[in-house]
Amino acid sequence: MKNRLIVFAIIGVILSYSIVHAKVDLVILPKRDTAQLTIYNSADLTLVREGRALTLKKGQNRLQFSWANTLIDPTSLDMLPKMHGDKIDILGLAFPPRMRNLGLWHVKSQVSGNVPVEITYLTSGFIWRAFYMGSLGPDEKTMHLKGYVRVTNNSGEDYENARVRLIVGKINLVDRIADLARRKHPYGRPGPVPRVYPAEEADTIAGMREAKRQFAMAEKAMIARPKEIKKEGLSEYFLYTIEGTETIPNGWSKRLPSFDVKDIPVVNLYKYEEERFGKQVIRFLSFKNDKAHKLGDTPIPGGVLKAFRYVDKEGYISYEGRSRFKYIPVDEDVELNLGPVANVIVKPTLMNFKSDRYLFNKKGNISGWEEVHEFEVEVKNTREIPVRVEILRNFKTAYWGIKNIGDFGHYEKVDSDTVKFTLNLDSHDTKKFRYVLSTQHGQRAH
Repeated sequence: MKNRLIVFAIIGVILSYSIVHAKVDLVILPKRDTAQLTIYNSADLTLVREGRALTLKKGQNRLQFSWANTLIDPTSLDMLPKMHGDKIDILGLAFPPRMRNLGLWHVKSQVSGNVPVEITYLTSGFIWRAFYMGSLGPDEKTMHLKGYVRVTNNSGEDYENARVRLIVGKINLVDRIADLARRKHPYGRPGPVPRVYPAEEADTIAGMREAKRQFAMAEKAMIARPKEIKKEGLSEYFLYTIEGTETIPNGWSKRLPSFDVKDIPVVNLYKYEEERFGKQVIRFLSFKNDKAHKLGDTPIPGGVLKAFRYVDKEGYISYEGRSRFKYIPVDEDVELNLGPVANVIVKPTLMNFKSDRYLFNKKGNISGWEEVHEFEVEVKNTREIPVRVEILRNFKTAYWGIKNIGDFGHYEKVDSDTVKFTLNLDSHDTKKFRYVLSTQHGQRAH
């Protein structure tokens, strides 16, 4: 696909800034040979590093660079010869007056012929997001987890056969790249690029240099193997390198594979808590980002996980739910909320109530008392597999006592006003238990 971003070599020409329509000879350079993209997910920021071949002559050369209809920040443009570095001097980059979206590089060369150069710049309009597909085994004790990233290009430029890097980590910019790209003049006024960048551009330039450093580190780590995403720690950032190349046209989104891990141990848990979830039972899926769970090499970027389940040996699957989660550090537990279910039912019923043990003040008014509630809780599993259910009961007071009725229904104290009952139910199993709750109020609550 034809690039919108066009680079021209203007050879043997003297360009006067005051004469816009000077007669020049233009030589169209070959399209970019290589492209590399480093995309941050915490800011609208992408570092582009592209390789092109310039045809230079001995002496003064002019290189015209246009970024019309793109979101390139012209103040971040940089060029470096990849050969004959000691014989080629990039004298500067100027922005001619009354010629918007156009820059002119001055290049002094002691050699003639084709010279590969690397051009780097910051652009806006790229975003990437992570998402995951989890397939549970028939017994739901293990999960096959596949990770993906979706890269979207709205930068105004097509990038063919580009190598892609994805950065997890927060970066702070004084200026938004998109705003810098849309300014009428790159530095607020026409003229040559100042040798010392203004203070307000410092963070942008520092961000580009940091991203370029990350590129260099990633280059050294690349090895030949089937296409995947390589993950590396870079101080407070993490770099995800997609191996191979991808063509990402402007206006397109592409799904790229991240990782594929089988047989991750997981725990399925059903929770019932009226104060948080109402009358519904909520399903949770838990695992840990560590070696024991066949993970733990790097943090896992936040995203959305869709869970499925293999229901038979023929490979048929059923949809189990979805959960959005935040960044998961190494060795961190994660509990994914897959949403409400209808195949596990918890039904608490108030069977009896009374108030008792009254205290009276000197005026004969009630100053303290006890309330006694008797509950029956029915738990039903309609699934084909066993389930584990947690039932939390909140009392709205720290002054309480519980007495179990029967041999079943033991609890553990969660905090000052909450207890938890945990039940294991077999397939198509139903269990009931009762408890008597006594709560103290007024002067008895001491």
